[in-house]
Amino acid sequence: MPGDAAMSSIVQRVARQALATYRSSARSGEPAARSFQENHSELQGLLTEVRAADLKLVPRRADARLPVRRGDPPVTYMHICETDHFSMGVFLLKTGASIPLHDHPGMHGLLRVLYGKARIRCFDRLQRPGGGGARGGAGTRGRTGALRHSVLRSTGDYTEDSGPCVLYPDRDNLHQIDAVDGPTAFLDILAPPYDPDEGRDCQYYKVLPAAEDKDTEQGEQGEELWLMEISQPPDFWCGGEPYPGPEASL
Repeated sequence: MPGDAAMSSIVQRVARQALATYRSSARSGEPAARSFQENHSELQGLLTEVRAADLKLVPRRADARLPVRRGDPPVTYMHICETDHFSMGVFLLKTGASIPLHDHPGMHGLLRVLYGKARIRCFDRLQRPGGGGARGGAGTRGRTGALRHSVLRSTGDYTEDSGPCVLYPDRDNLHQIDAVDGPTAFLDILAPPYDPDEGRDCQYYKVLPAAEDKDTEQGEQGEELWLMEISQPPDFWCGGEPYPGPEASL
């Protein structure tokens, strides 16, 4: 009802739209594809409206010049809600913190910066000759040291004035997220959620240099690179924090 929609928090509306969007993505056929695109576009529009205050988050700018204390997690997570179709929560990165290059196998995603600035580098896997290990299939996952032929798709800085960063199962699916010039926080939606039992486990990677005299840690858009699967970096771990904002009941 219109009255209910007007009374719902933006967080609740985003959660309901995410459920409608990703529940429809499981269907096949052209009408279902159109429905998904329409729902996905509406979800992106809703996310653009979300502000830190809507989640009762206070930007953490006081620690912008302070080092991370030894033993503190560089990144924390606030859980908002999760269903079989999607998960939603907030990641908070301390000054200088980074979420290392990682993947989202078979998943869609939306990332909306709430405060601060996040620099995001997105990669695509490239089809190998003969189709072997084309996009990290079940037979190639979980092998530390395995190589993935990839391309740097984009590098961009995102703030609260930016639209969402979007990832798809076959595009912009691997990314690294760095906090720039202070702490940052972003609302994160993944569909479906990570689930190792369903083959959706998070794998980490590092960019291999093309030559000793060339720095590919930055790379240029469209540049083809090799990524090596690695264990979770020892300087990265994620803690938990209580979510202070409105509920998103479904």
